[in-house]
Amino acid sequence: MTLCCPSLPWPAHRTGPSVTAALGWGTVSTTKPVAAVSVAALEVTPQSWPLPPALAPMALLGLLVLLALVGPVGGTCGLRPMASDHSSGGGTSVQPGAWPGIVSIQATWENGTWHMCSGVLLSSQWVLTVAHCFARGGGVSTWEVVIGTTDLTQPGPESKVRHIQRLLVHQHYVAATARNDIALVELDQPVECSDYIQLGCVPDASLRVSELKSCYIAGWDFGSGMVLQESKVHLMDTELCNSSPWYAGAVHLDNLCAGYPQGSIDTCQGDSGGPLVCKDNEADYFWLVGMSSWGRGCERARHPGIYTSTQHFYNWILLQTGLSPAERAGPAPEPVVTSAPEQPLTSSGTLMPMAFPHQILVQFRNLLQEFLQFLKDKKA
Repeated sequence: MTLCCPSLPWPAHRTGPSVTAALGWGTVSTTKPVAAVSVAALEVTPQSWPLPPALAPMALLGLLVLLALVGPVGGTCGLRPMASDHSSGGGTSVQPGAWPGIVSIQATWENGTWHMCSGVLLSSQWVLTVAHCFARGGGVSTWEVVIGTTDLTQPGPESKVRHIQRLLVHQHYVAATARNDIALVELDQPVECSDYIQLGCVPDASLRVSELKSCYIAGWDFGSGMVLQESKVHLMDTELCNSSPWYAGAVHLDNLCAGYPQGSIDTCQGDSGGPLVCKDNEADYFWLVGMSSWGRGCERARHPGIYTSTQHFYNWILLQTGLSPAERAGPAPEPVVTSAPEQPLTSSGTLMPMAFPHQILVQFRNLLQEFLQFLKDKKA
């Protein structure tokens, strides 16, 4: 068991541009994963190194360290190590560990502790969920986040319980229209990753979400006996969802529409904040593309589920989690419920990508490659 990456995660390395699209990876302008660039591929050996022999071992060691920093072997998000099969129908109970990123957000009242919403773990101390979950909850000082379980009646030894240290609701959330229905929860203590606890991958704008083919939803519907349910769904065209026989313009630009035209499979009460994930078309990991936000009724024809698009809020998530303090020694006395500040914009109107550490390291590696090639050409 290891501590979940305290910074923002990225998926397992695979070929193709989508791999660099995960939250926290930055905007690396390359179509190949950095980890695929090996010392052998660069033909960097003490014999071929275009430097004095005495300096070659130290230079080689430095390059190895640099490559290790830029491209860690293996991914840190979007993994489902305990999932054997993916659901093909609706309302299927899942096996323990099948959805290792999902969490249950629970409130304690006079008559007990109840599941309120779902969320997804993004790092060792941050959970992504929806804002409307907290609309009628009052103070969250007694709320709990249960991580690493599928059965809320019998969480099991693999599960962890944390309290809410801080709640960040989007500054432009509008309850009446469900615009900007997104929130971040900071846990009072970090959690450790395991086969039952993994991190979700949020895509940036470079991933073409509409082209993802295999998508799934999960949640603890109140009628399911509090055992996590999963279903396979299709991403649907937003214009179709906004047409007059469907939602008649109520779907916003920050939403995704997923389900089936005939209904039958949908998220419902108790599923709010539940993940909409889509398998990468070329690799065996999953993108967290949406969070269950709203709908009209349950499983109705021409009224599929509406989800908050995580890609739409990529910069907002990056900004808020980047502002979080370093790992804390213990819980704060009282959670802080705040409205998140505005995003700083560049002259082009978009948030500047986070340049350090990965982007700078990749740029340095590219410059180093060019320099080595220059020396080799000069020697030849």
